Amino acid sequence: MQTDYIKNIDNAERRMISEQVELREENEQRFMEGYAFKFGAIADLGSFTEEIAPGAADGVMNDDVRGLFNHDPNLVLGRNKAGTMTLSVDAVGMRYAIKHNPNDPDHVSVSEKIKRGDVTQSSFAFRVKDDKWETRNGKEHRTILKFSRLIDVSPVTYAAYNDATVALRSLSNIVNNKKDLAEMDQQIMRQELNLK
Repeated sequence: MQTDYIKNIDNAERRMISEQVELREENEQRFMEGYAFKFGAIADLGSFTEEIAPGAADGVMNDDVRGLFNHDPNLVLGRNKAGTMTLSVDAVGMRYAIKHNPNDPDHVSVSEKIKRGDVTQSSFAFRVKDDKWETRNGKEHRTILKFSRLIDVSPVTYAAYNDATVALRSLSNIVNNKKDLAEMDQQIMRQELNLK
């Protein structure tokens, strides 16, 4: 079984969203692209809600970010420092575009999954520099104001950001950093797969 590298990074978190990943062609070059996150989109994470404020990615856009498939460090699809992936911020959120490599079997495999509609969602891993907690409608709400680091972006099979599995997380675990979110996501996905 693969070890999740995120749990080895202090204070690292991961979020998955159900925004469409798509294939795009431009001057005979193909790209896998999507939004890693959208500003102001409120995610219900069970015991709390969360959103990302505009400007949260300022200062981290030049981090050494990898494009992975399903957050697997063995399935590297691109890297911004290598020029094989670009990150950009617009009024909606942060987009990623990974250049397709027809000579890489992993690229071919992931591209075919996206083309068929088998893989349609995105995720990203990060560290938080500054956030704000408040109560909204009787529930704790977190606004991420600034990231301290972007770690990876990833087309993913399961998007836990608005999936019922996130409801199993507890606010106290998040606030006190007692258990890594990525590890919980992995455990929950394994449990779901075993039930099917």
